[in-house]
Amino acid sequence: MVSIQTNMDWEKEALIKYNKMLNLIPTFHRRLAQEVVNKIAEENARKRGSSQVEEADIVKGFLTEVPKAFYSLMVRIMIDVGFDYKKYL
Repeated sequence: MVSIQTNMDWEKEALIKYNKMLNLIPTFHRRLAQEVVNKIAEENARKRGSSQVEEADIVKGFLTEVPKAFYSLMVRIMIDVGFDYKKYL
């Protein structure tokens, strides 16, 4: 299981899904995805004026930062872990 370092509180269920998703990302991309999405998800939460990262912040982080070449893999993994990515498009 991937361990994440955070600077904010994360909603419990969203964090569980996020950890599952990180573990399904190919090993050679995992650390980079984690670093980028952690940063963007926390920025998204701050922009909303929240002190807690929620599912929307994580999903939007992936949608905006993952290269288009990996988009279909990302979507499949989101579906597998239970992120409803379509409502954030």
